[in-house]
Amino acid sequence: MVENSGRTLVCSVLFIDIVEYSKQSVAEQLQFKQAFNRVLAGALEAVATRDRVLLDTGDGAAVAFLGDPEDALFVALAIRDAHLSVRMGINLGPVRLVKDLNGQVNIIGDGINVAQRVMSFSEPGQLLVSRSFYEVASRLSNDYAELFTHEGSRTDKHVREHEVYSVTVDSRADRRIAIESRRQTRGDADRQSPDTLLTTPSPNENIANQPAQVFDAGANLIISGYSRSSVQDVLNKLADSGPRVISPITQVNNKWMATCEHPNVPVSACKVETLGHRRIVTGPTREAVSAKVEELVQFGAILVRDIQSANGVWIAICETDGSVR
Repeated sequence: MVENSGRTLVCSVLFIDIVEYSKQSVAEQLQFKQAFNRVLAGALEAVATRDRVLLDTGDGAAVAFLGDPEDALFVALAIRDAHLSVRMGINLGPVRLVKDLNGQVNIIGDGINVAQRVMSFSEPGQLLVSRSFYEVASRLSNDYAELFTHEGSRTDKHVREHEVYSVTVDSRADRRIAIESRRQTRGDADRQSPDTLLTTPSPNENIANQPAQVFDAGANLIISGYSRSSVQDVLNKLADSGPRVISPITQVNNKWMATCEHPNVPVSACKVETLGHRRIVTGPTREAVSAKVEELVQFGAILVRDIQSANGVWIAICETDGSVR
């Protein structure tokens, strides 16, 4: 975990919200949270501590899974099997692991932001996943692909659309199918010789030659393909538009992935000026300034005035307690 601190990684993020938590009495909140914590702890037992980062959000939790993408799916299914009154969303995207003021590892970045937005689209008891997570998880096995139903597009508060997929209603059947599929996948890996495990099986040549796909993930673009070269080709083309590479090309199961700044949301072009405990954010687009404000909010800043345009420049003002850098 320590060696990953400060790096930007592509990983799966599960965001969970306890339904109407704030409307309950303090005693009821304590009861709900204790039950939630027990279920979540049990669901996470099968995931090594080094492969996850857990954040308590007060009315729920967020978990970043640094290992297998299906770990997020398994934990979500286990929580749903417990019939808690929660909403859940999973996203695959870039996050940065940073140390907070207490020296604890925290998660920031578009990966967790989109996970929260996907969660916000779900109904009580529903599990939704983003397109980027679906594209990877559904290709791990045919059984996994059968778990998802396309629910169309949803628009968030920043007027960005997100394609979402639900995991089908019969959670026990879903979990049985997923468990059997995972056992088969991992059983095949266990039967391989040590020499075989040191190398990654090469995909079918026709699949490897397919062009990489580009997914809009809010402030970032996710490039996903079956070969490193296909992802690099897309990055080379996008470089002409000037977006900054956020996470370099890495392999996630049988796919190669990278993330770069969205050409229409150039967060790196934003400037942050400090005036006492105020942070004044300026940038070329409303979306870029909004994304930058989200980064500051994750470090404790508070947006005190709506984002406005003046002379072609978008401006936002945040208040801090002095701890935001």
